Amino acid sequence: MLRDAFYLARMDAAHLLRRRETLLWTFVMPIIFFYFIGTITGNSFGPTKDNLAVNVPADAGFLADQLLARLEQRGYHLIRAQDPEEFLRFRRRLSIPAGFTNSVLAGQPMKIRFDRTGEDISTDYDRVRLYRAVYSTLADLIVVSGENARVSKDTFEKLAAEPRMLTLSVKPAGKRLDPPSGFEQSVPGTMVMFTLLVLFTAGAVSLTMERNQGILRRLASSPMSRGAVVLGKWGARMSLGVVQIAFAMITGSVLFHVRWGPNLPVVVLVLLVYGSLATTLGMLLGNFGRTEGQVIGLGVMASNVFAGLGGCWWPIEITPRWTQRLAMAFPTGWTMDALHKLMNFGASPASVLPHLCVTAVAALGAGYVLSRSFRFQ
Repeated sequence: MLRDAFYLARMDAAHLLRRRETLLWTFVMPIIFFYFIGTITGNSFGPTKDNLAVNVPADAGFLADQLLARLEQRGYHLIRAQDPEEFLRFRRRLSIPAGFTNSVLAGQPMKIRFDRTGEDISTDYDRVRLYRAVYSTLADLIVVSGENARVSKDTFEKLAAEPRMLTLSVKPAGKRLDPPSGFEQSVPGTMVMFTLLVLFTAGAVSLTMERNQGILRRLASSPMSRGAVVLGKWGARMSLGVVQIAFAMITGSVLFHVRWGPNLPVVVLVLLVYGSLATTLGMLLGNFGRTEGQVIGLGVMASNVFAGLGGCWWPIEITPRWTQRLAMAFPTGWTMDALHKLMNFGASPASVLPHLCVTAVAALGAGYVLSRSFRFQ
């Protein structure tokens, strides 16, 4: 039985990997999605130090220094450009007018210019940080001016050293979990999504085509046992999933410098168990599907729903609590949660044992249903 299953798996896998659509969605499209999603979501979810080019004239004075110090406190990495051409190359640019401090102290309105190239989800965050830096500088200026003292750098430092009448006590409630962004999210997420997509489409529709073309009926009349046929078909599609996972991990490491964490063997185990479940579910889809179009349509729709709700497109940790609970109703959610724990949150391998057990039990249950209901015609 095992020899027959291995022979059938080897021949089927070779046939699947020769199909142009399989090659496209296994080796080409994932790289495009890695780059596209990773680029547009870079530094969108996790903590970041945003580069901010500043143009500060020599006579801007100490108020400009106060403003720049507050910008640094709000996460900006200030860069003083050497020339106008270098200044214009940065996405975020701040220009402080000449004679800034003297003009403000004289009561003259001054405008600080902020330019930003492009619009994305961090635009409003930039606006909030800039307003906070400007208004906190203005508030301190009003305080030190109201004491009829000569406003200077020393008076600002003296104000900063004074005890505050109202203080905020901040204590950690636990370990902070910074959700991954950029390629750290897009590569694992796209890999999980495309593994499901390929096995739900190419893996499933090939089974439907073989049934409609009578190939499975001929296998049923061969000396191969029913178990050998089912195991061989499963092995071929699992091999396709393993190839896709291995290619995605190697590409993510080499081209996009993704770090898979200190527990790489456990990461690989999580992905293999997930691949076995995706393979079995894809075969069930192909087993019960009647036409190629029906199987492809259901496969594409199901894989995209699973990917979107399971946290493949964005880190599920940034969504409301109810959507995080909903994600755990999908195998993609179990897998992405386990990958985030191992790769990004520094969790131990023991923390993903529930994920492995649930996925493995689901794969075994789906495999039992498949073996009992496999249709040759």
